[in-house]
Amino acid sequence: MASKTLKIEGMTCAACAKTVERVTKKLEGVTESNVNLATEKLNISFDEGKLTVGDIQVAVEKAGYKALTDAVSKTMKIEGMTCAACAKTVERVTRKLEGVNEANVNLATEKLMISYEPSLVGISDIRKAIEKAGYKAIEEETTVDTDKERKDEERKQLWRRFVLSAIFTVPLLYMAMGHMFGGVIGLRLPMFIDPMMNPLNFALVQLFLTIPVVIAGKKFFTIGFNSLFRGSPNMDSLIAIGTSAAVLYGLYAIAQIYGGNTAYVNQLYFEAAGTIITLISLGKYLEAVTKGKTSEAIKKLMGLAPKTALVVRDGKEVIINIDEVEVGDVIIVKPGEKMPVDGEVIEGNTAVDESMLTGESIPVEKNIGDTIIGASINKNGTIKYRATRVGKDTALAQIIKLVEDAQGSKAPIAKLADVISGYFVPIVIGIATLTALAWYFIGGQSTVFALTIFISVLVIACPCALGLATPTAIMVGTGKGAEHGVLIKSGVALETTHKIKTIVFDKTGTITEGKPKVTDVVVTNGITQSDLLQLAASAEKGSEHPLGEAIVKDAEEQGMEFKKLDSFKAIPGHGIEVDIEGKRLLLGNRKLMVESHVSLGNMEGISDRLAQEGKTPMYIAMDNKLAGIIAVADTVKENSKKAIERLHEMGIEVVMITGDNKRTAEAIAKHVGIDRVLAEVLPQDKANEVKKLQTEGKKVAMVGDGINDAPALAQADIGIAIGSGTDVAMESADIVLMRSDLMDVPTAIHLSKSTIRNIKQNLFWAFGYNTLGIPVAMGVLYIFGGPLLNPMFAAAAMSFSSVSVLLNALRLKGFKPVR
Repeated sequence: MASKTLKIEGMTCAACAKTVERVTKKLEGVTESNVNLATEKLNISFDEGKLTVGDIQVAVEKAGYKALTDAVSKTMKIEGMTCAACAKTVERVTRKLEGVNEANVNLATEKLMISYEPSLVGISDIRKAIEKAGYKAIEEETTVDTDKERKDEERKQLWRRFVLSAIFTVPLLYMAMGHMFGGVIGLRLPMFIDPMMNPLNFALVQLFLTIPVVIAGKKFFTIGFNSLFRGSPNMDSLIAIGTSAAVLYGLYAIAQIYGGNTAYVNQLYFEAAGTIITLISLGKYLEAVTKGKTSEAIKKLMGLAPKTALVVRDGKEVIINIDEVEVGDVIIVKPGEKMPVDGEVIEGNTAVDESMLTGESIPVEKNIGDTIIGASINKNGTIKYRATRVGKDTALAQIIKLVEDAQGSKAPIAKLADVISGYFVPIVIGIATLTALAWYFIGGQSTVFALTIFISVLVIACPCALGLATPTAIMVGTGKGAEHGVLIKSGVALETTHKIKTIVFDKTGTITEGKPKVTDVVVTNGITQSDLLQLAASAEKGSEHPLGEAIVKDAEEQGMEFKKLDSFKAIPGHGIEVDIEGKRLLLGNRKLMVESHVSLGNMEGISDRLAQEGKTPMYIAMDNKLAGIIAVADTVKENSKKAIERLHEMGIEVVMITGDNKRTAEAIAKHVGIDRVLAEVLPQDKANEVKKLQTEGKKVAMVGDGINDAPALAQADIGIAIGSGTDVAMESADIVLMRSDLMDVPTAIHLSKSTIRNIKQNLFWAFGYNTLGIPVAMGVLYIFGGPLLNPMFAAAAMSFSSVSVLLNALRLKGFKPVR
């Protein structure tokens, strides 16, 4: 199975999006197909054995649209080519790479023009393939952002269309309306086009002014009628039918005037057609500009990475393009500069501002061995670091991909709008036709009256507002989350989060720092404290458990030597068993001692006391006799208590889950204000505990950071991974918090609530607008003595509805994290 994202050109409304979804879902091998109108992207999952991207593109093209891969173009200079066979070789090896759409070599200029998808293949992969073939590739020009160029050109075209339309529509309106108000506001038409003196000239000049406007809006007609004839009418179809009806009736009126029936001079409809096209062109331009603003978060993220890097090559410092940095390169970064890629410090120390990725304003100290995140800012010292992840593998690239995927996904709340938009346009055409006929035949109204009704109903209906209501809010919401270090992976996750009633926190590394320290060493049976600590530290040297690491660290600080182990065995959820200098040593919790038949004696009381103090007691037994207890305490994170208070204010129950003993867990829970404690839970049982909570009928979120949290994160309705955690935990989660600050949990819930509220407002406005607008256009008010809606006002209202939905979504840009 493969998942691809294709850009769709030619869509104008929700009906278009529904058409693309319908034709692609019919293809054999397609399992899922979702179109996001706001991003103009198709996210499709399909079986590569049955279908190719080319097949999908053909199907979309047949439906009247264009599907483009998310590609960038680059030009590279190729060294070492001597003949046409060399050029062919370079083309062949690059075309074989997954993600390369096109590769053409010009032997005369020694240049390779390549189009590729950055999400699938990096420039370093392309360069390696060329070098493997025996040639050298040098980047010559910067990457062309074809999508940005296309969007900018589209906006310019829309503006040009509006300006051209307006130039001819203003005098057209003056001609059509001027003679009516001439005596009132002093507007008078020249005699040769005065409707009373020269009615035919008056009509013909209006026609000549309308033709350029129709030409400027030709896309409405070509797309609209094409979609109509294919059986998938869209918003352009409504405009095309309405304006064509106005123009055709105008031509009929001219014929009547020419035949001597000058009464038709007051029934010309050219100004309605011109104004509709002009106003909707303006609306489309404003929509394009506003849509561009909804994706600013992605643009900001993309603009974070520097364009070049200073690397050490062959003992020399050279500046290269960031795309040329390879894993293993040594990079030099001076104060004030951005880190080009991810890596590990090998020389120097500094403080790094990671706020653009984590939202954390305080610079982080970096020393030898510490991790560097690409695009973060070096604040003071010069450092050297080794590149560990480049291109599409960097943290920034993965965040961009994650946010793009989230913005391209659909929330369940969008389903109703999707269903309605699929039937919307045909229903509107039916309503417009039946209403016009009813007024003409049953109501006994004139042809002009019926035509006014017909055009007004067609023009006021707006499937755009319906189609844009959900995706625009999701785009802004997920983008805003990324700005504050809260990465929401999908529209489903965004919507589900606001329904959460119970949150389960893992204790170690989530509520606590996960860096425990030895606080007490209690001995028995004649062993000294230093001997017990030395034996315990030697045993734990091979363990990766945080409690074991604390014992090892304490022994290292005291300068102790570690004894050699003969064997090591980890017992999950219990502790460890080792052989050391002929002795069998057991280290772990009470369960381990009981199951190994070790008598605890009066040590159990000491263990209980330590546990009540919030410490974790670890029993140590030697040859099945208790030797003592080492107590370890894990400090609570600074914001844990505050975050739990905020969750309580939101009406959310907070549960803590841990493998620790009950008394220790309850001591920490009491300190931070936890509602329920699930203690002594084995790693493999965490998911079952989450399942039990779900059986209570609540939406449950799980917050964790370790490998053993992954099953529980996957089981929960919403899995939230702490950014300092493992890749496995992040992969299993629906939301990733870039920082280790628990305040980001209430922020994620607050963001979800704000976004869903915004979506509901958008849908209410979109549905409400159509529910009220269409009846008014049908003449309901006129029946009760009110006014008849002019098609020009209908066009203005229709344009305003889409822009208003977008502007409402943009209000989310003012979102502030919970503090």
